[in-house]
Amino acid sequence: MKINKAIAATIAVALAPSLASAAVIGGTHYAAQYDWGEFFAIADHHDFHVVLAGNPFPGSDMGATARDLLPAMQAAKPRPALTFAYDVAAATDGPDYRLVLVFDPARNLGSKEVCNGISRFEPGRPGRFYAYAVYCRNDVAMSETTAWTSARSSNDPRIEGLFRELFMVVWPDSHAIKPQVGGGTERR
Repeated sequence: MKINKAIAATIAVALAPSLASAAVIGGTHYAAQYDWGEFFAIADHHDFHVVLAGNPFPGSDMGATARDLLPAMQAAKPRPALTFAYDVAAATDGPDYRLVLVFDPARNLGSKEVCNGISRFEPGRPGRFYAYAVYCRNDVAMSETTAWTSARSSNDPRIEGLFRELFMVVWPDSHAIKPQVGGGTERR
């Protein structure tokens, strides 16, 4: 019995650093219109518009934070050969695709509001990086989820790990999500 407790304690100590640094991804939702092929077609070899709402590190300079987040996003980018950018003009002859990251969102904030340029916030908690990610096509939310991790600054390496996991959820390439194949829009 004592040996089992010792083994369990050793495993817990060994896993503690990896568990403490892992990102947590919240619930997800995909619109019936979501199609990874469409995302790939519009993003591959193009700048992809990212909109930041709120400040993930209250009291810090948002300009510096935004500059630090771009390389983390780029290093964790999904499969298309895209470049994340803040200053991308909306297409005048086609849909306006973008990823909106709302930091410390209000609990009653929905994706439809986010895609229409509305953001509300709750007070941030020091040491926590919390984002509500919404992939928009015009005013329609194509996919949405939340993610959080422990981080004290915008250049914390855990943020890149969060983006790596987050982007796999925001832009899944699974055929099971396609309504014509999988029959639903919720990820299980």
